[in-house]
Amino acid sequence: MIIKPKFRGFICTTSHPVGCEYNVRQQAEYVKKQKRIDGAKKVLVIGASTGYGLSSRIAAAFGCGAATIGLFFEKPASGNRTASAGWYNSAAFEKIAKEEGLYAKSINGDAFSNEIKQQTIELIKKDLGRIDMVIYSLASPRRTHPETGEVFNSVLKPIGSQYTSKTVDFHTGKVEEITIEPADDEEIRQTVAVMGGEDWEMWMAALKSADVLEENAVALAYSYVGPEMTHAVYREGTIGRAKDDLEAAAFKITDRLKDVGCRAFVSINKAVVTQASAAIPVISLYVSILFKVMKEKNTHEGCIEQMYRMLEDRVYSGDMKLDSKGRICMDDWEMAESVQSEVSGLWDKAGNDNIADIADVEGYRAEFFKLFGFGFAAVDYSADVEIDVKIDSIE
Repeated sequence: MIIKPKFRGFICTTSHPVGCEYNVRQQAEYVKKQKRIDGAKKVLVIGASTGYGLSSRIAAAFGCGAATIGLFFEKPASGNRTASAGWYNSAAFEKIAKEEGLYAKSINGDAFSNEIKQQTIELIKKDLGRIDMVIYSLASPRRTHPETGEVFNSVLKPIGSQYTSKTVDFHTGKVEEITIEPADDEEIRQTVAVMGGEDWEMWMAALKSADVLEENAVALAYSYVGPEMTHAVYREGTIGRAKDDLEAAAFKITDRLKDVGCRAFVSINKAVVTQASAAIPVISLYVSILFKVMKEKNTHEGCIEQMYRMLEDRVYSGDMKLDSKGRICMDDWEMAESVQSEVSGLWDKAGNDNIADIADVEGYRAEFFKLFGFGFAAVDYSADVEIDVKIDSIE
């Protein structure tokens, strides 16, 4: 089958298996060229198929030499429909890990469910005994509560008042004004239930109860703060309320697992193009401007550079460089005053007459399609490829 990118807004409805493998292989090669990390050896990644979760798994495997178990909820190919990008990414990861002699197994299912938690625990006991790192990187729009059965749906909305700002359509390069109505209390509650810390706490409690955590294991989850210009729709909006809950969960987990020495941290990561971030209004304009500024300053990082630096320079360096709220700050280069002052000035000027000059919209768009395996010069997209790709460890 010859596969071309088909998209609808911030979703690409096709993905390319060869392109996805190329993307994963490039990330693995980047890590292999860096300094070896004396860190985790047995890692569970919850949300391991795309974005920061995938890059975390790659960094742990090829940077630390870790055995990894990856959890995700992805679709295999069916008929003439390609598999999801996350499926192809995970198949590629296992293939490359096997080439390097690394243990890698995956579980496909609803990580919010008790059934997947138990299946994961059984696999850990059977193959690894105990794990020394847990990375929690789920980005789902909905969650079914494993105890009550209630279905929660998240929303991307401001809180308190209507929000109007500008954004850019990264497909057309057109700058537009966008208005978002505020969330009500029920929408806030449901967003926190999906994206907050409850499920992370449930995971860590289940792992401890099953005695599959090594002493002094580390647990990590990911968040974002960003600049003032995006706070209304992000940090002070429904997502931000959920992230506050996630960050509070780190302290609860550390306290509840102190008898086994487990410590939980939230890493505040840099703005990048992911399937999750592409859905957030306003972020596309900010990130496009940020990319231009940081590339010019030679401080730009993608997911893999961030995750390698997080493990090497923070988690396993002997100094996590925590901020006043106890968080790992991987957004330090993004939030540098020299970067933010320039971004802010360009943001104020941004319009249809100058957007191509002051923002890297093309770079943003290219990164978006690379998430789905498209746009790599080394891949022949005119070639007929097999879309039914198996993940070795999934029957």
